[in-house]
Amino acid sequence: MKVTVVGAGNVGATCADVLAYREIANEIVLIDIKEGLSEGKSLDIWQKAPIDLYDTRTVGSTNDYSKTAHSDVVVITSGLPRKPGMSRDDLIGTNAGIVKSVTENIIAHSPEAIIIVVSNPLDVMTYQAHLTSKLPRTKVFGMAGILDTARYRAFLAEALNISPKDIQAMLLGGHGDTMVPLPRYTTVAGIPVTELIDHQKLNAILERTKVGGGELVKLMGTSAWYAPGSAAAQMVEAIVRNQRRVFPVCVQLDGEYGIKDCYLGVPVILGKHGIEKIIELDLNESERALLESSRKAVREVMDVLDNLG
Repeated sequence: MKVTVVGAGNVGATCADVLAYREIANEIVLIDIKEGLSEGKSLDIWQKAPIDLYDTRTVGSTNDYSKTAHSDVVVITSGLPRKPGMSRDDLIGTNAGIVKSVTENIIAHSPEAIIIVVSNPLDVMTYQAHLTSKLPRTKVFGMAGILDTARYRAFLAEALNISPKDIQAMLLGGHGDTMVPLPRYTTVAGIPVTELIDHQKLNAILERTKVGGGELVKLMGTSAWYAPGSAAAQMVEAIVRNQRRVFPVCVQLDGEYGIKDCYLGVPVILGKHGIEKIIELDLNESERALLESSRKAVREVMDVLDNLG
Protein backbone atom coordinates (compact mmCIF):
# COMPACT_ATOMS: atom_id res chain seq x y z
CA MET A 1 0.00 0.00 0.00
CA LYS A 2 1.12 3.52 -0.79
CA VAL A 3 0.03 6.73 0.94
CA THR A 4 0.83 10.29 -0.08
CA VAL A 5 0.74 13.24 2.31
CA VAL A 6 0.65 16.61 0.55
CA GLY A 7 2.14 19.35 2.70
CA ALA A 8 5.23 18.75 4.84
CA GLY A 9 4.34 21.29 7.50
CA ASN A 10 3.64 20.32 11.09
CA VAL A 11 0.34 18.53 10.41
CA GLY A 12 1.51 16.69 7.30
CA ALA A 13 4.81 15.63 8.84
CA THR A 14 3.05 14.41 12.01
CA CYS A 15 0.61 12.41 9.90
CA ALA A 16 3.47 10.82 7.93
CA ASP A 17 5.36 10.03 11.13
CA VAL A 18 2.35 8.31 12.74
CA LEU A 19 1.66 6.34 9.56
CA ALA A 20 5.27 5.16 9.41
CA TYR A 21 5.54 4.33 13.12
CA ARG A 22 2.36 2.24 12.96
CA GLU A 23 3.43 0.57 9.70
CA ILE A 24 0.12 1.43 8.07
CA ALA A 25 1.57 1.50 4.54
CA ASN A 26 4.64 0.11 2.78
CA GLU A 27 5.55 3.49 1.33
CA ILE A 28 4.71 7.04 2.35
CA VAL A 29 5.43 9.94 0.02
CA LEU A 30 5.67 13.39 1.61
CA ILE A 31 5.43 16.25 -0.90
CA ASP A 32 5.74 20.02 -0.53
CA ILE A 33 6.49 23.10 -2.62
CA LYS A 34 9.32 24.25 -0.35
CA GLU A 35 12.66 23.00 -1.63
CA GLY A 36 14.13 20.25 0.52
CA LEU A 37 11.50 20.36 3.28
CA SER A 38 9.73 17.10 2.47
CA GLU A 39 12.99 15.35 1.60
CA GLY A 40 14.48 16.37 4.94
CA LYS A 41 11.50 15.41 7.06
CA SER A 42 10.95 12.09 5.29
CA LEU A 43 14.65 11.26 5.71
CA ASP A 44 14.42 12.13 9.40
CA ILE A 45 11.41 9.81 9.79
CA TRP A 46 13.23 7.03 7.92
CA GLN A 47 16.32 7.39 10.12
CA LYS A 48 14.07 6.86 13.13
CA ALA A 49 12.98 3.45 11.82
CA PRO A 50 15.89 1.50 13.36
CA ILE A 51 15.12 3.10 16.72
CA ASP A 52 11.34 2.63 16.74
CA LEU A 53 11.54 -0.62 14.73
CA TYR A 54 9.32 -0.11 11.69
CA ASP A 55 9.78 -0.96 8.00
CA THR A 56 7.68 1.71 6.29
CA ARG A 57 9.75 3.62 3.74
CA THR A 58 9.29 7.39 3.69
CA VAL A 59 10.18 9.37 0.56
CA GLY A 60 10.20 13.14 0.08
CA SER A 61 9.61 15.19 -3.04
CA THR A 62 9.63 18.89 -3.89
CA ASN A 63 6.59 19.35 -6.09
CA ASP A 64 7.28 16.23 -8.20
CA TYR A 65 3.93 14.48 -8.24
CA SER A 66 5.21 11.63 -10.41
CA LYS A 67 6.57 10.12 -7.18
CA THR A 68 3.01 9.95 -5.82
CA ALA A 69 1.80 7.74 -8.70
CA HIS A 70 -0.46 4.84 -7.78
CA SER A 71 -1.17 6.07 -4.27
CA ASP A 72 -4.05 4.29 -2.56
CA VAL A 73 -4.82 7.15 -0.16
CA VAL A 74 -3.84 10.83 -0.31
CA VAL A 75 -4.00 13.25 2.62
CA ILE A 76 -4.09 16.95 1.66
CA THR A 77 -2.84 19.31 4.37
CA SER A 78 -1.70 22.14 2.08
CA GLY A 79 -2.82 25.72 2.62
CA LEU A 80 -1.92 29.02 4.20
CA PRO A 81 -2.97 30.28 7.64
CA ARG A 82 -4.99 33.47 7.76
CA LYS A 83 -2.66 36.48 7.97
CA PRO A 84 -3.29 39.93 9.46
CA GLY A 85 -5.36 42.02 7.07
CA MET A 86 -6.49 38.99 5.08
CA SER A 87 -10.26 38.70 4.72
CA ARG A 88 -12.08 35.40 5.00
CA ASP A 89 -12.82 35.57 1.28
CA ASP A 90 -9.13 36.06 0.51
CA LEU A 91 -8.21 33.05 2.63
CA ILE A 92 -10.84 30.88 0.94
CA GLY A 93 -9.74 31.98 -2.52
CA THR A 94 -6.06 31.39 -1.80
CA ASN A 95 -6.45 27.97 -0.20
CA ALA A 96 -9.06 26.85 -2.73
CA GLY A 97 -6.53 27.57 -5.47
CA ILE A 98 -3.91 25.51 -3.64
CA VAL A 99 -6.28 22.58 -3.00
CA LYS A 100 -7.50 22.69 -6.61
CA SER A 101 -3.96 22.51 -7.98
CA VAL A 102 -2.97 19.74 -5.56
CA THR A 103 -6.06 17.69 -6.38
CA GLU A 104 -5.48 18.01 -10.14
CA ASN A 105 -1.92 16.75 -9.73
CA ILE A 106 -2.99 13.88 -7.49
CA ILE A 107 -5.75 12.72 -9.85
CA ALA A 108 -3.36 12.88 -12.82
CA HIS A 109 -1.09 10.31 -11.17
CA SER A 110 -3.49 8.38 -8.91
CA PRO A 111 -6.98 8.56 -10.46
CA GLU A 112 -8.37 5.89 -8.11
CA ALA A 113 -7.00 7.32 -4.87
CA ILE A 114 -9.15 8.06 -1.85
CA ILE A 115 -8.63 11.69 -0.80
CA ILE A 116 -8.74 12.97 2.79
CA VAL A 117 -8.79 16.76 3.15
CA VAL A 118 -7.30 18.45 6.22
CA SER A 119 -6.75 21.94 4.75
CA ASN A 120 -8.74 24.83 6.21
CA PRO A 121 -11.43 26.06 6.05
CA LEU A 122 -12.05 22.31 6.21
CA ASP A 123 -15.63 22.00 4.99
CA VAL A 124 -15.23 24.25 1.95
CA MET A 125 -11.82 22.80 1.04
CA THR A 126 -13.42 19.36 0.99
CA TYR A 127 -16.00 20.86 -1.37
CA GLN A 128 -13.20 22.19 -3.59
CA ALA A 129 -11.37 18.86 -3.71
CA HIS A 130 -14.61 17.04 -4.53
CA LEU A 131 -15.44 19.47 -7.35
CA THR A 132 -11.95 19.19 -8.82
CA SER A 133 -11.50 15.44 -8.54
CA LYS A 134 -14.96 14.53 -9.86
CA LEU A 135 -14.71 11.39 -7.72
CA PRO A 136 -17.72 9.95 -5.86
CA ARG A 137 -18.41 11.59 -2.50
CA THR A 138 -17.46 8.29 -0.84
CA LYS A 139 -13.84 8.86 -1.96
CA VAL A 140 -13.35 12.55 -1.13
CA PHE A 141 -14.02 13.66 2.44
CA GLY A 142 -12.62 15.76 5.25
CA MET A 143 -10.99 15.17 8.60
CA ALA A 144 -12.49 17.24 11.40
CA GLY A 145 -14.85 15.17 13.51
CA ILE A 146 -12.18 12.80 14.78
CA LEU A 147 -10.11 15.75 15.97
CA ASP A 148 -13.10 17.50 17.54
CA THR A 149 -14.31 14.37 19.35
CA ALA A 150 -10.76 13.69 20.54
CA ARG A 151 -10.64 17.12 22.15
CA TYR A 152 -14.07 16.56 23.69
CA ARG A 153 -13.04 13.16 25.05
CA ALA A 154 -9.73 14.50 26.37
CA PHE A 155 -11.50 17.29 28.27
CA LEU A 156 -14.00 14.80 29.70
CA ALA A 157 -11.24 12.41 30.77
CA GLU A 158 -9.50 15.26 32.58
CA ALA A 159 -12.69 16.40 34.31
CA LEU A 160 -13.65 12.87 35.38
CA ASN A 161 -10.05 11.83 36.17
CA ILE A 162 -10.35 8.68 34.07
CA SER A 163 -8.70 7.14 31.03
CA PRO A 164 -9.73 8.67 27.69
CA LYS A 165 -9.75 5.11 26.32
CA ASP A 166 -13.10 4.47 28.00
CA ILE A 167 -14.88 7.50 26.51
CA GLN A 168 -16.90 7.30 23.31
CA ALA A 169 -18.47 10.39 21.78
CA MET A 170 -20.08 11.73 18.62
CA LEU A 171 -20.62 15.16 17.16
CA LEU A 172 -22.02 16.56 13.92
CA GLY A 173 -21.84 19.65 11.75
CA GLY A 174 -19.14 22.02 10.57
CA HIS A 175 -15.61 22.26 11.88
CA GLY A 176 -15.56 25.21 14.25
CA ASP A 177 -17.80 26.92 16.73
CA THR A 178 -20.99 25.71 14.97
CA MET A 179 -20.18 22.05 15.57
CA VAL A 180 -22.92 20.05 17.25
CA PRO A 181 -21.69 17.92 20.20
CA LEU A 182 -24.13 15.18 21.20
CA PRO A 183 -24.12 14.46 24.95
CA ARG A 184 -26.89 11.87 24.39
CA TYR A 185 -24.39 9.83 22.40
CA THR A 186 -21.48 10.28 24.83
CA THR A 187 -20.66 7.36 27.11
CA VAL A 188 -18.00 6.25 29.57
CA ALA A 189 -17.56 2.47 29.39
CA GLY A 190 -21.19 2.33 28.28
CA ILE A 191 -22.44 4.65 31.03
CA PRO A 192 -24.18 7.83 29.80
CA VAL A 193 -21.87 10.74 30.56
CA THR A 194 -24.78 12.71 32.00
CA GLU A 195 -24.80 10.27 34.94
CA LEU A 196 -21.19 11.07 35.79
CA ILE A 197 -20.89 14.83 35.39
CA ASP A 198 -23.23 17.69 36.19
CA HIS A 199 -24.93 19.74 33.50
CA GLN A 200 -22.94 22.92 34.11
CA LYS A 201 -19.54 21.21 33.88
CA LEU A 202 -20.58 19.29 30.78
CA ASN A 203 -21.75 22.47 29.05
CA ALA A 204 -18.43 24.15 29.85
CA ILE A 205 -16.60 21.23 28.24
CA LEU A 206 -18.83 21.41 25.17
CA GLU A 207 -18.11 25.11 24.77
CA ARG A 208 -14.38 24.54 25.22
CA THR A 209 -14.50 21.85 22.55
CA LYS A 210 -16.10 24.25 20.06
CA VAL A 211 -13.18 26.67 20.37
CA GLY A 212 -10.54 23.98 20.92
CA GLY A 213 -8.47 25.03 17.92
CA GLY A 214 -8.56 28.69 18.89
CA GLU A 215 -7.39 27.87 22.41
CA LEU A 216 -4.24 26.29 21.01
CA VAL A 217 -3.60 29.19 18.63
CA LYS A 218 -3.73 31.59 21.57
CA LEU A 219 -1.27 29.45 23.53
CA MET A 220 1.21 28.74 20.74
CA GLY A 221 0.62 31.45 18.16
CA THR A 222 -0.05 28.78 15.55
CA SER A 223 -2.45 25.93 14.82
CA ALA A 224 -2.24 22.50 16.42
CA TRP A 225 -0.49 19.64 14.67
CA TYR A 226 -0.04 16.53 16.86
CA ALA A 227 -3.75 15.78 17.25
CA PRO A 228 -4.79 16.81 13.69
CA GLY A 229 -1.96 14.78 12.15
CA SER A 230 -2.79 11.74 14.27
CA ALA A 231 -6.50 12.08 13.45
CA ALA A 232 -5.77 12.04 9.71
CA ALA A 233 -3.52 9.00 10.18
CA GLN A 234 -6.31 7.19 12.02
CA MET A 235 -8.60 7.69 9.01
CA VAL A 236 -5.90 6.36 6.68
CA GLU A 237 -5.47 3.30 8.88
CA ALA A 238 -9.21 2.56 8.84
CA ILE A 239 -9.14 2.62 5.02
CA VAL A 240 -5.89 0.76 4.40
CA ARG A 241 -6.70 -1.99 6.91
CA ASN A 242 -10.42 -2.08 6.04
CA GLN A 243 -11.30 -1.67 9.71
CA ARG A 244 -14.82 -0.36 9.06
CA ARG A 245 -14.48 2.09 11.93
CA VAL A 246 -17.33 4.46 12.79
CA PHE A 247 -16.02 8.02 12.68
CA PRO A 248 -17.51 11.50 12.26
CA VAL A 249 -16.33 12.61 8.80
CA CYS A 250 -17.01 15.68 6.64
CA VAL A 251 -18.87 14.51 3.54
CA GLN A 252 -21.30 15.88 0.99
CA LEU A 253 -24.82 15.16 2.19
CA ASP A 254 -27.41 14.16 -0.38
CA GLY A 255 -30.65 14.00 1.57
CA GLU A 256 -29.28 12.54 4.79
CA TYR A 257 -30.54 14.47 7.82
CA GLY A 258 -32.82 16.31 5.38
CA ILE A 259 -29.81 18.18 3.95
CA LYS A 260 -28.62 18.29 0.35
CA ASP A 261 -25.47 19.66 -1.28
CA CYS A 262 -23.68 20.69 1.89
CA TYR A 263 -20.46 19.36 3.42
CA LEU A 264 -20.94 18.50 7.07
CA GLY A 265 -19.51 16.12 9.63
CA VAL A 266 -21.66 13.04 10.20
CA PRO A 267 -20.94 9.51 11.45
CA VAL A 268 -19.85 7.11 8.72
CA ILE A 269 -18.40 3.63 8.38
CA LEU A 270 -14.87 3.98 7.00
CA GLY A 271 -13.31 1.04 5.14
CA LYS A 272 -11.28 0.04 2.09
CA HIS A 273 -13.64 1.77 -0.34
CA GLY A 274 -13.68 4.99 1.66
CA ILE A 275 -17.07 5.85 3.12
CA GLU A 276 -18.94 2.56 3.14
CA LYS A 277 -22.09 3.99 4.74
CA ILE A 278 -23.43 7.26 6.14
CA ILE A 279 -25.16 6.70 9.47
CA GLU A 280 -28.26 8.78 10.21
CA LEU A 281 -28.85 9.37 13.90
CA ASP A 282 -32.33 9.96 15.27
CA LEU A 283 -31.87 13.56 16.36
CA ASN A 284 -34.26 15.36 18.66
CA GLU A 285 -35.69 18.78 17.87
CA SER A 286 -32.96 20.72 19.65
CA GLU A 287 -30.16 18.77 17.95
CA ARG A 288 -31.76 19.25 14.54
CA ALA A 289 -31.98 23.00 15.13
CA LEU A 290 -28.28 23.13 15.98
CA LEU A 291 -27.41 21.10 12.90
CA GLU A 292 -29.45 23.45 10.73
CA SER A 293 -27.54 26.42 12.16
CA SER A 294 -24.29 24.67 11.35
CA ARG A 295 -25.51 23.91 7.84
CA LYS A 296 -26.31 27.57 7.22
CA ALA A 297 -22.86 28.65 8.40
CA VAL A 298 -21.09 26.12 6.19
CA ARG A 299 -23.31 26.85 3.21
CA GLU A 300 -22.46 30.53 3.55
CA VAL A 301 -18.75 29.75 3.22
CA MET A 302 -19.44 27.40 0.29
CA ASP A 303 -21.30 30.26 -1.39
CA VAL A 304 -18.17 32.40 -1.10
CA LEU A 305 -16.26 29.77 -3.06
CA ASP A 306 -19.04 29.53 -5.65
CA ASN A 307 -19.03 33.30 -6.10
CA LEU A 308 -15.26 33.28 -6.57
CA GLY A 309 -15.79 30.93 -9.49
